[in-house]
Amino acid sequence: MLRVELIEYTHRAQELVALAAKLCYSDKSNKDLMEGMSEESVSGFVDWLSEVGHESPVEHASFTFGVEGISRACMAQITRHRIASFNVQSQRYVPASGFEFVTPPAIAEDEQAQQEFLRAMEVAQECYDKIVHVLLQARKGSLLKSGQNEQQAAAMAQKAAIEDARYVLPNACITKLLVTMNARELKHFFSLRCCNRAQWEIREVAFRMLKLAKGAAPELFKNAGPRCVREACHEGKMSCGKALQVKEIYAALQ
Repeated sequence: MLRVELIEYTHRAQELVALAAKLCYSDKSNKDLMEGMSEESVSGFVDWLSEVGHESPVEHASFTFGVEGISRACMAQITRHRIASFNVQSQRYVPASGFEFVTPPAIAEDEQAQQEFLRAMEVAQECYDKIVHVLLQARKGSLLKSGQNEQQAAAMAQKAAIEDARYVLPNACITKLLVTMNARELKHFFSLRCCNRAQWEIREVAFRMLKLAKGAAPELFKNAGPRCVREACHEGKMSCGKALQVKEIYAALQ
């Protein structure tokens, strides 16, 4: 089951962004600038930055999310966003015995497709388990002959076995990751991945991340979301044609 949490974020993120913007245009010290800020002035500066496209101050705020229950296919899409830090559960070190998987809605809604999908998952699991067993026994025997004790040989053999056996695992396998992005990259991430043309799974992840980010820093993410929330759709003939409905959905998050 998909789970998205905001693990940590820059506290007073909006004040920090406003400070970064102000110091570009002031001869005052950082301390004086911070002491002179009011909630109203912070909001005004954050809005102004968005209007003029001055994005570098927004990079000083960062947000860390824990994401669990996503497919490896979705994880591959998320990690394409390069201005971010990631840690992902390793299939080299974590055995996939009895692995869980994500079923796409279109497959779940079609009985024949679902049957084929579940059969594929069962076959993948069977093959994985058999390969692990074969490789583990072979590697363990070799290690024992080289002088390793039983416990060491078993541990080393298992790692080597699951490292290679993972190649038969499907993209549907669930995983978990920790991702940290600065607010500027997050807004870019939301503009792409909250769009109706984004793949369904990453779109759901992005939507949940946006809700959490808005809760932590509402002014900073006031206009965040797909591009059609702020301007005309950039997709041209590929547009979903639902800009008005999308705007209503994201307006409700304000």
